[in-house]
Amino acid sequence: MFLTRCPAKINLTLHVLGRRADGYHALESLVAFTGAGDVLALEPGPALSLSIAGPTAQAAGDGDDNLVLRAARNLAERVPGLTLGAFTLDKRLPVAAGIGGGSSDAAGALRLLARANGLALDDPQLLDAARVTGADVPVCLEPRGRMMRGAGEDIGPALGLAPSPAVLINPGVPVETRAVFAKLGLAAGETRDAGPHPDISGADLAAALDKGRNDLEDAACTIAPVVVDVLAVLRGARGCRLARMSGSGATCFALYSSRRAAVRAAAVIRARRPDWWIKAAVLR
Repeated sequence: MFLTRCPAKINLTLHVLGRRADGYHALESLVAFTGAGDVLALEPGPALSLSIAGPTAQAAGDGDDNLVLRAARNLAERVPGLTLGAFTLDKRLPVAAGIGGGSSDAAGALRLLARANGLALDDPQLLDAARVTGADVPVCLEPRGRMMRGAGEDIGPALGLAPSPAVLINPGVPVETRAVFAKLGLAAGETRDAGPHPDISGADLAAALDKGRNDLEDAACTIAPVVVDVLAVLRGARGCRLARMSGSGATCFALYSSRRAAVRAAAVIRARRPDWWIKAAVLR
């Protein structure tokens, strides 16, 4: 049996540069990953199947449209004789949350199939299967901090980001990505003056990120006003250096100067809002 972690993807910045002629939005985003998340196992075999358990399993769904199965089928179409097998997903990340949980699961499936079939992670067939499965799947294949551009197909090299203590909060309200992008109201071919991405090469990542933004935040707040509450709680927590929404929401994150400060903030917020999904994490 093969096993892999499928960590949450956090958009530290998300700049919308415009909307391409093909309808996809052109993005520029610095992404980082948590140290934990969902866990995916594969028992190699001739038949493809998926079983899901865990705290958020019911919301994830186990139908044919699940991204784990979709990724496996996309790779099988490109690699004749591919060994498939039975996947088991321990689903812990919230769903439709702006942290790429489904995409990370799909990338995990591709990693496991690559190991079971002796494929390299930079195999063109694997990369192509990732692209057609979903826009965020390629960046999740090797989950390390890096820049992502275009509609997700332009992936920069790993940046070696310093570990950043953080608190993640999801208020339990799913947000549809398509609806958030639609709120921007960009026509096909329209561009935006997004300005240059902040330089993150310095030692103080939080200070550099403060010059960036998430261009989907305002749109998400109109669709799910609870995002405003989450951001206010994070910004009001002792030790918070930066608070921002990830992806299209509703998950938000805050950065702290130490792991201890993040754990303390998460505990204080959890005591006040036990109905929210709250995690202290380290982003890399």
